[in-house]
Amino acid sequence: MDYKKIYEEWISNPYFDEDTKKELQAISGDDKEIKERFSMDLEFGTAGLRGIIGAGVNRMNIYVVRRATQGLANYIKKMGGEEKGVVIAYDSRRMSPEFSEEAALCLAANGIKAYRFESLRPTPELSYAVRHLGCIAGINVTASHNPPEYNGYKVYWEDGAQITPPHDSGIMSEVKAISDLSTCKTMSREDAEKAGLFVTIGKEVDDTYIEELKKLVLHQDCIDKYGKDLKIVYTPLHGTGNIPARRVLKEIGFENVYVVPEQELPDGEFPTVSYPNPEAAEAFELALKLAKEKDADLVLATDPDADRLGVYVKDSKSGEYITLTGNMSGCLLAEYEISQKKAIEGSLPADGALIKTIVTSNLADEIAKGYDIRLIEVLTGFKYIGQQILGFEQSGKGTYLFGFEESYGCLIGTHARDKDAIVATMALCEAAAYYKSQGKTLWDAMLDMYNKYGFYLDAIQSVGFKGLEGLEKIQSIMNTLRNEPPVKIGKYEVLSARDYKADTIKDLKTGETTTTGLPSSNVLYYDMNDGAWLCVRPSGTEPKVKFYYGVKGSSLEDAKALSEELGKEVLAMIDKMV
Repeated sequence: MDYKKIYEEWISNPYFDEDTKKELQAISGDDKEIKERFSMDLEFGTAGLRGIIGAGVNRMNIYVVRRATQGLANYIKKMGGEEKGVVIAYDSRRMSPEFSEEAALCLAANGIKAYRFESLRPTPELSYAVRHLGCIAGINVTASHNPPEYNGYKVYWEDGAQITPPHDSGIMSEVKAISDLSTCKTMSREDAEKAGLFVTIGKEVDDTYIEELKKLVLHQDCIDKYGKDLKIVYTPLHGTGNIPARRVLKEIGFENVYVVPEQELPDGEFPTVSYPNPEAAEAFELALKLAKEKDADLVLATDPDADRLGVYVKDSKSGEYITLTGNMSGCLLAEYEISQKKAIEGSLPADGALIKTIVTSNLADEIAKGYDIRLIEVLTGFKYIGQQILGFEQSGKGTYLFGFEESYGCLIGTHARDKDAIVATMALCEAAAYYKSQGKTLWDAMLDMYNKYGFYLDAIQSVGFKGLEGLEKIQSIMNTLRNEPPVKIGKYEVLSARDYKADTIKDLKTGETTTTGLPSSNVLYYDMNDGAWLCVRPSGTEPKVKFYYGVKGSSLEDAKALSEELGKEVLAMIDKMV
C-alpha cells in the first residue's frame, strides 16, 4: 500500500487513539516526514525492535509494540509454550512503562501469562528471570544507550539469551504476517489480573538475582580487608543500575561508594548527557569531577539498561584517571577471573573456554593461549555467546569461563545469558581489592597484562546517517567494500578478506577461499600483517556503519601511535566512500 494511504488509514481508523491522530495531523503538509513514518515498517530484526518514538508504522508506539507481541504470541503457541508464560522488564526511557504494559496485555489476551516487573529493572535481571521463572520467553523494553528519542523491544527465548536461529526468523515471520494492526489482541489490565494472566513481580526475583551474583565472588577475604579503603564513584546515567549495583557492592563489603547525584535518579530525558553511553567521554564528566573530589580509586558508569560498563581507573603514579575501553576492561576481567579460578582450584577445566566476538581484541586470544584454554569466536552480539553456553549445557561438553565483547559488555557466571554490568561492577571492584592486596592498582594490573601478552590496542570509528537516505548510504558503503576489497590500508597489507555474508575467507596472495564457519551476517573483516585488522559492519541498533580496527605495538606508546595512524587511514577510506 502507498505510504500516503497508510497515513490516511491511521488518521481515519477508529482503532487509533486521538493523541496519535493529532500527532499525525500536525505533519499533514510534510510529505518527507510522512514518508519517513509510513513508507516502511519498523523492522522486527534478529533482536526485536528499536526506533524513534512516535506515531507511524516506522516508529515505536503502542500499536507497533502490540503487533510485535502478537507475532511473538502466535509463535509461542506454535511452539506449544503458552503454559510457561513470558517475563517483561523495562527501563527508564520515555514510554517504557506503557509499552511494557501493552505487551503484557496483548499476551494476556492471547491466554499467555505475563510476569511484569513492578518498576524498571536492568537487562541482565530480565535475562536471569526468564530461566528463574521457567518462562518460554522474555521481553525487555529498552533502547539501551541510544539517544532519548529512541525506545526498543528486545525478545529473549527460554534459555535467557536474545533470540537466535531458528526462533528469530520464526518470530520475525509471524510479526511480518500481521498486516492489519487492528487484529492484534488486547484486554483491560483489570480483566487480565482477575484472570491471573497479568502478574506483577519484583523483590523475590531481585533477591535471588543478587544472591546469584554474590556466589561469584572469588576473594571475599580481600574485600573484607581492603573494601573499606577503596573509594568508588558510580553513575547509573539516569538508568536502571542504581539500586542493584549499590546493593550488591554494599552487601559484599564496599563502604565508600559515591553515586553521582545529578545522574542517580531514573530520567528518560537523560538531562545531563546528550548520549547516555558509557563509551562516550561526555558521560563521565560529572563522575570524574566527583572522583577528583573524593580521590576515588575507580570510576564506573552503567548504561541505561545496565548491561554495559564503562570504566576509568586511577594511575597512582600520575594521579590521572585513565579510561579503559571495553576491550581493555574485558581483558582485565578475563585475566582476573581465569587466573584466580586457576589459583583457587589448582587447575582449569580441560574443556574450559573463553568466548569473544569477531570485533573483539586479539589480546583475548593471547589470554586463552596463556592459560591453554579454548578460544571461541562468534558473531557480534552477546546472544551468540549465550548460544555457546546453551550448547555446552545441552552437549555436556565445554565449560564457560568468561565471555565478552568490545562494546563494554561481559558476563561472569551463567546466571544470565546476556552481558551483565551489575556483575561486572561487582567483579571489577573485587579485582581492585585483590590487586590492592598485592600492592597494585587496576592500572598496574593492566600494564602487567600488556607486558605479559603484548601491547594490543583496539579502536572504532562510526559514521552515522539519518532517515531512508542514510540506510541507502550504509548499503552503498558495504557494497563498495564487498565488491572492491582493499589490498592495502595505510602501511598494512591485507592478507585475507572475510565476508561473513557470503561465508568466505579469501587469501589475497594465493586466491584460496575457505569458509568462515559462522552464520551469515553483513560483516567484512580484513586480516593484515603485523597483527593489525579491520572489520566493517552496520550497527544492529543504530543507523551507523562501524569500522573496528586493532594493532599490536612494541610498547603502549608505540601501539597508540600505530592506532592513531591506522585510524586516520580508516577515516580517509570512509571519506572516499561517502
